[in-house]
Amino acid sequence: MIETSGSRSPRIGSTAKWLAIGCCVVLAAVAGVVVVGRLIGQQAAIKSGFYTEGRRLVGSATFDGPAGAPPSQEYFGFDLGTGVSGWGNNEQQVYTDSTDNARLNGDGMLVIEARRSGGGFTSARLVTRGKAGFTDGLLEARIKMPSGLGLHPAFWLLGSNIEQVGYPGSGEIDVVELVDNGNTYHNAIHGPMTVDPSEKWKQSHDGPFGTDLSADFHVYQAYREDGLIRIGIDGQVVGEYRRDTIPAGAD
Repeated sequence: MIETSGSRSPRIGSTAKWLAIGCCVVLAAVAGVVVVGRLIGQQAAIKSGFYTEGRRLVGSATFDGPAGAPPSQEYFGFDLGTGVSGWGNNEQQVYTDSTDNARLNGDGMLVIEARRSGGGFTSARLVTRGKAGFTDGLLEARIKMPSGLGLHPAFWLLGSNIEQVGYPGSGEIDVVELVDNGNTYHNAIHGPMTVDPSEKWKQSHDGPFGTDLSADFHVYQAYREDGLIRIGIDGQVVGEYRRDTIPAGAD
């Protein structure tokens, strides 16, 4: 794990990020999460940053274990409830830490499942907050996303200082979101405005990937160095964000 801190919390800067997986899903499977640290060798010719040669592995979760077991507490915790305290997006489900909603399948995968419960729904929101974070380097997760009307699976990162500065002060990196279907990807970065830090700015990239992303596993990637964030799917750059292109008045 890479844990660092800074006096500010720039979205394209030095604050460590922790990740969250899950949310509005019917059935998603995560086959692995890998964090690779700062570059050791020189690989300047590979411009995307989506490579592991010459890098140091600083953390990984491969979800080995018996079927029905909860995910390891070494890396993952849970946000619980409905998010009414500020971190939700008006989801229909209640988040739990039950193995009904998040469990290993016995074949090296983590299953996140939304279930009907009475007149409502339950699901799981897994987070690495306080357990793992990184500033510079490459983060990858191999995920099979669901699709369907009303579904919004997501894999995203928030600043590790969120409990000190709140949101949007912590910033946010949305590595991938699918809305209703797997034909269009969405990624974005968010942060606070300088004059009024409670106001949020956003930059995003959206588009077709050429295949239904919900039909199979894909590797979703976030590469980060000072002043630069690149988002990838299966090694293909689908979003690039630079400090010098953020909106005027943005922090």
